[in-house]
Amino acid sequence: MIFRCISCGTTTENVPVADTRCAKCGDLLDWCGSGNVSVSALLPPPQEFTLWRYATLLPEFEDSRIISLSEGGTPLTYSERLGEQIGIDELFLKNEGRNPTGSFKDRGMTVAVTAASALGYRAAICASTGNTAASMAAYCSKADLKSIVLVPKGKVVGTKLAQAYAAGASILEVEGNFDQALKLVREVQGNRIAILNSINPFRIEGQKTAAFEICDQLGAAPDWLVIPVGNGGNITAYWKGFSEFKAIGAISSLPKMVAVQARGAAPLVHAVRNNEDTVKGMDGPETIASAIRIGKPANWKRALDAVRSSGGEAIAVSDEEISMAREMIARTEGMLVELASAAAVAGLIKLKREGRIGPGENVVCIMTGSGLKDVGEERIRTETISSKASLLDRIEALSVK
Repeated sequence: MIFRCISCGTTTENVPVADTRCAKCGDLLDWCGSGNVSVSALLPPPQEFTLWRYATLLPEFEDSRIISLSEGGTPLTYSERLGEQIGIDELFLKNEGRNPTGSFKDRGMTVAVTAASALGYRAAICASTGNTAASMAAYCSKADLKSIVLVPKGKVVGTKLAQAYAAGASILEVEGNFDQALKLVREVQGNRIAILNSINPFRIEGQKTAAFEICDQLGAAPDWLVIPVGNGGNITAYWKGFSEFKAIGAISSLPKMVAVQARGAAPLVHAVRNNEDTVKGMDGPETIASAIRIGKPANWKRALDAVRSSGGEAIAVSDEEISMAREMIARTEGMLVELASAAAVAGLIKLKREGRIGPGENVVCIMTGSGLKDVGEERIRTETISSKASLLDRIEALSVK
């Protein structure tokens, strides 16, 4: 396998699992691909539709080595009622909450844990706001690897920690935020423990398969791809996936990529809107959308490139807008998504209001995780009834015929 530095271009055949840095300049590495791949090689096999149907565009492993929980193959839902409210004729939601642990992280983790296991690693580590921890712990359990997760103390939703704990992870709380937790993880690089954050290039390879699926499900690339951004790995992966599919002739065009961040954690948006060449990290990021509560995105270079190379946009949304969008999604499409996912729809609403989307253009919003991961984050309003009469009164009030 050949890997190339995203900054200086230096190549290496050393597989970056424990040490994810370029030996020359210290920046991130990217897998160079498997050479010429024909479109005919991508035809779906008769077995279950998982992301491994795209194995010819992924790092090569023996079938017996693959650590899988049947991830991928998530629904792309035509969202007519939500689209009507926003003013988009062709709106689709890619529901990544249908992955095994309830988030898109499983796509990257199946490839990254497979690599770690095949190379003989016995333990893995990550920093997390919750979803990465849950996913890594599950896949490490399947692979019989020990897992260690570092999380910001008191900042991670309990349901996500419960997933990691149930799968046997050692949970270590860090005094500080996600950025400080990731800094600690990077400081132990090279110590024979696999680092499975999105600085690991295998994570990007697995996550790019969602772009392949969208193209296969639509029959083409969408006009717009709207995605929440935290550490920047997912938008990087989608752009790589679309670009690779176009390179082999599977699609004829590329989507405009829209990066959506919470207003209290929007360093990428600031860089794009101010036409800056670097993303300056921000201290103390704050938002109710914990999955994107990141002030110093490790994948900022590639995330910035994805937005600019695609002719896309970067938009910041408030916590109030995120909460309202989450409610809209649930009440029009019956889909409960985590708050970070709702940020994508909140961003789309602003994009439409600003007149950026033309008539007839289609849009795919990425729903990164299940809303069951955020249970308890919002107040639930209930009423009490005591008799059939009070029930009938409530039915009448709702105008049920």
